[in-house]
Amino acid sequence: MSEADDTAQALETGRKLFAGPVDFLLGVAGLNQLPEADRPEVAFAGRSNVGKSSLVNALTGRKTLARTSGEPGKTRELNYFDLGEGRLYLVDLPGFGYAKVSRAQAERWMELTRTYLRGRSNLRRVFLLVDSRRGLMAADTDVMDMLDITAVNYQIVMTKTDKIKPSALNGLVDTIETRLKTRPAAHPVVRPTSAIKGAGIAQLRADIAALAT
Repeated sequence: MSEADDTAQALETGRKLFAGPVDFLLGVAGLNQLPEADRPEVAFAGRSNVGKSSLVNALTGRKTLARTSGEPGKTRELNYFDLGEGRLYLVDLPGFGYAKVSRAQAERWMELTRTYLRGRSNLRRVFLLVDSRRGLMAADTDVMDMLDITAVNYQIVMTKTDKIKPSALNGLVDTIETRLKTRPAAHPVVRPTSAIKGAGIAQLRADIAALAT
């Protein structure tokens, strides 16, 4: 089978997974509420207002599956979604950096996230979302450091790529992929996406579907 056939098959597998049932399962406010680790799981992480909810909605083709808001920090639990009637969990994590909550509340959310990321045995990959207009920031590299130490596989997903010029995006992707070569837990391929234009959505679906085994 050719590389083109492999790519087409992967894209079709991703399309089928996200064309099937996608249901909100529960919001986890404490680790004792986590569902059984009985299937593969992927998690979406990123700074507040990076476009995480918009990307989840674009992936699933549902406009309101994940709530979007102009208020950073709207996701305040580990939100679990069931894909393909039990094939995969998709987890929407609280964003980093909260504009309108207390420092104590923000620390509680971050500690919940850190503990989850360190100890979830069925977690196949963390998709770390990065705003293409800003590039990697200190909060992103802090998470990358933690994931490298705990050997949790992660992949950088660029969001809002419709907001910058293609030449700037290509340069940013090249720069980040070069930096990832020194990081032991990083997936080598950066995935550029736009929830508004649909760019990269099919490819990201394929990435996720490949982990649902």
